[in-house]
Order: sequence, then structure tokens, then C-alpha cells
Amino acid sequence: MKKKLLTVLQYLFFSAIAVFFIWLSLKGMDSQKWAQLKGALDRANYWLLVPVLLFLLASHWLRALRWRQLIEPLGFTPSRINCFLGVMIGYFVNLGPLRLGEVIKCTILARYEKVPADKLVGTIVAERAFDVVCLLTVFGLTLILQYDVIHTMMAGKADILFRNAQGQTSWIKITLAVVVLAMLFLLGRWFLNKFSHIGIVGKVRNIILNILHGLTTVKDVRNKPLFFVYTVGIWCLYLLSTWFGFFAIEATRHLGIQDALSVLAMGSVGMIVSPGGIGAYALLVQETVSFYGVPALPFGQALGWLLWFGQFISFVLFGTISFIILPRINSKPHYEIIEHESPANHPAKDI
Repeated sequence: MKKKLLTVLQYLFFSAIAVFFIWLSLKGMDSQKWAQLKGALDRANYWLLVPVLLFLLASHWLRALRWRQLIEPLGFTPSRINCFLGVMIGYFVNLGPLRLGEVIKCTILARYEKVPADKLVGTIVAERAFDVVCLLTVFGLTLILQYDVIHTMMAGKADILFRNAQGQTSWIKITLAVVVLAMLFLLGRWFLNKFSHIGIVGKVRNIILNILHGLTTVKDVRNKPLFFVYTVGIWCLYLLSTWFGFFAIEATRHLGIQDALSVLAMGSVGMIVSPGGIGAYALLVQETVSFYGVPALPFGQALGWLLWFGQFISFVLFGTISFIILPRINSKPHYEIIEHESPANHPAKDI
């Protein structure tokens, strides 16, 4: 009974988050603004969603190949197609409030490839760890390549904290800020270790430890260079799908691939904070492109919802197809798994 209640509360909580972000992205919309948004969407070139979908599909394929590499050190060599179908079904399920996609991925390989689901948990943690690092890298590249834009965004706000009375850069303040951050890091580390017996503190500590452990699992991967090629390829395809999406809206066609980097960074945050990115993704994209001279309403808003819709369609379309063909593909003798045969007799092959 308690478990069911907890599940219901989680469902309601994440549903409320989605509703909240939808409200934020659409608040203040009167009949005139709705008409402008409709006009912007009516004039959009929806054929450009085709390459967007293809880029996303290619990124999902690379993600499946990377996941397979993480599974191989466990002594199993699942088929590429089952890994890919598992990834797509996982994305589809993650559109729901409870985000059970990762559980479903493990369940699929446990059923069709006889890989124990509990052993797959570590590979999921490793994937998420590398995604966190990649997202931080995207933010870092955005900071470097889009410094002028970010400086304009921060002018009169955080920027003033690092200037002296004469308006010049104060290296004393910058040094002090670095020292304070270092002290906060050490204090946070001590706090997490000292009070790990407290429920919420222990959970935060375990999350951090799992991420760090996940990053170290790459040492067991057979082909490390290929693993990093897959990782970089995934995010490059994300970037290209975002950039091509700009061309669908007339007001955003002038934006370059460096601008797409900013949108990718903020959009990725939106996908994290809201189930399926609904509401949050469109809102953050809308606000980001406004710093490049694109009117937030209606064009930034139209772009945000269009890019989100492209991802949503890819998850629903490819996820549904995967649901249909997964059992049919695995009904063929070619995909039957011989449980007791040594994995060494079937060396893994990479593309």
C-alpha cells in the first residue's frame, strides 16, 4: 500500500512539474499572441524536420552502440539491434511522468539477451555520468565561443561583482571568488561524508559517487577510442539537429551553429527538469534565442515548440515501431541466445 501511494505521489509530482512549465511557457498569451504564434508555425518549413529526425535517429543508434560497449565487459555481447530497440523504447517510456525508460531498457535485454538486469544498472549509471560530463562540456564551449553574448546577458548583474569602483576588472575579487568556491567544495565534501547517515544527504552522496564510479568504467571498455567517438558523435548529431531546426523558422535562419550550441545547452536542461522536456524545453529555447535578436514572441516560442515537437515525434514514432518489431525480430532463430556458451567464443565486433 505504501509503495503504491509513493508511486502515485511521484506520478502527481512529475505531472505537476510538466503542467507548471507548460503554464510558464504559455502564460500571458492573449488572442493576438496566439494568432502570431499560429502564423509563425503556419509559415514554418516542416520538411526540415526530416533531417532533424534523421540526425536524432543516428544519435540514438550511436547511443545504442556505446551502451553495448559498456555491456561487453560484463561478459555479454547483445545484438546491436536489440540494444537500439531498447534505447528507443526507453526514450518512449521516458515521456511519461515516472521516467521508467532506463528500467525498461534493462528489462528488454534481460528478456531477449539473457543479460541479468541488475548487472545492467551500472552501465546505465555510466551512461548518465558521461552525459553529465558532455553537458558540462557543451556549457563550457558555449561560454568560450559565445562569450560576447553571455557577457551582454550578464552585464550589470554578475559582471559588476568582479569590477572595482573605477569599473575595471578586479583580480582581487576574482581570486577571492575562486578561494570561496574551493572552500565551499571542501566544505560540501566534508558535509556529505560526515552526515551521510542522514537520508537525503546519503542519497546525494551516493548519486555523486555513482557518477564518479560510472566515469571510471570506461577503463574496462575494449575499444576506448571508439567509445569516445560514439560519445562525441552523439552530441554532434544533437547539435546538427538543433541547427537544422533553425532553418524551419524564417526569423531564426540567420543563426549559426555556434548559436545552436547555446540552444542545445539550455534545451538539454529543459529535457532534464521536465518529463519529456514538455514546457521547459520550449521555454528555455525561447529565452535563449531572444539574446540573438530573435523576438521571443512569437518566433522564439515557435522555434522552441517546433524543436521539442521534432524530438517528441522521434521518440513516439521510433519508439512505437520498436515496440512492434522487437518481439518479431527476436522470434527468429538468428537471435536466440545460448546461455551456457562462453562469451569468448563470440568476440564482439564494432562497426
